[in-house]
Order: sequence, then structure tokens, then C-alpha cells
Amino acid sequence: MEMNVEKSKVTRNSKPASPVQIMIDQKQLRNVEYVNYFGCLITSDARCAHEIKSRISMTRATFKKKKKKTSFQKTGLKFTKKKTSEM
Repeated sequence: MEMNVEKSKVTRNSKPASPVQIMIDQKQLRNVEYVNYFGCLITSDARCAHEIKSRISMTRATFKKKKKKTSFQKTGLKFTKKKTSEM
């Protein structure tokens, strides 16, 4: 199996965030703060704040798309204001 060193990243989950030195074919893998692994954010400080913010923003974007699709203007419904009598 061949590994693409340019696309590969490495992170270390520990309290003192120290970089990891891994060499493959005389090339060092890039150290990053977080890795997106199957849709989940794994951070070097092992906290989940970035994961929660990411999921909230994805949910917000989905609701905005659905809101645009279900607006009254696009359905062709016409609404009129009800006249009220003034006293």
C-alpha cells in the first residue's frame, strides 16, 4: 500500500500540546491542531467545543435551506390583511 505524505496529517491528543515527529520516505508529516476524521473533529487538546460549534453551524445551514424552500412567496399563496374597524 502506498501512502500520500502530502495529504497526510498528524495530531497529538495531550494536555501539553507538543508536536509529533513522524517521518515517511524522508518527509515529515504535517502537525495540525485538529483532524476531521469521518465527520468528527479531533483536536489536539481533546476538547469538544470545536465539534459542537461545527455541528451547530451545519444544523443552522440545513434549516436555512429548508426555510428558503418553504417560504410563502414561492408557494403562490396570497394573503390579504384583514380590515379592522376603528372605534
